[in-house]
Amino acid sequence: MTEGIDDKGKRRFLIAATSVVGAVGAGFAAVPFVMSLKPSAKAHAAGAPVEADISKLKPGEKLTIEWRGKPVWIVRRTEKNLADLPTLDAKLTDPNSDVVEQQPGYAKNPSRAIKPEYLVVIGICTHLGCSPTHVKADDPAGAAFDDDWKGGFFCPCHGSKFDLAGRIYSGLPAPTNLVIPPHTYINDSRILIGVDQEGAA
Repeated sequence: MTEGIDDKGKRRFLIAATSVVGAVGAGFAAVPFVMSLKPSAKAHAAGAPVEADISKLKPGEKLTIEWRGKPVWIVRRTEKNLADLPTLDAKLTDPNSDVVEQQPGYAKNPSRAIKPEYLVVIGICTHLGCSPTHVKADDPAGAAFDDDWKGGFFCPCHGSKFDLAGRIYSGLPAPTNLVIPPHTYINDSRILIGVDQEGAA
């Protein structure tokens, strides 16, 4: 039996339409699969690097961001803050940052930083995990616990004090300096927390 021209056209149309619908369906089915390969928000929070814009941070100011569920402080230190750091060495437990696990190798220096102007530090006290308060040199509160306070961080929970390099004052509960996280500079105005300058996470 001979097939009519109209029947051939209908069959071709149905095959083409079925192919298109199948391709679209496969596309929709692939989307959840591809999306499942992306890290979840929980995984991202658990360890993914975090970028911070420091372009508007003025000297003496502190910026707080979150990395791995912890507060990371970026403090832009003044020239006087940096000049004051060496004068505090005699008051500190670990002035030379000899406890190596508290900072990457590139931050084992007098300012504990890649760029001396910027302190990048995890804002958690090394005693019992409280969060210290940033107390500037000209803040009257500083005089309450040091008559020559140069600025730094004070933990009100148990009285630990840290200077503006995150170094612990002697004779106080916290055993070690604040932790410097791995970080690198993308450019002059952006920092990447969680990846060090050698590229390791």
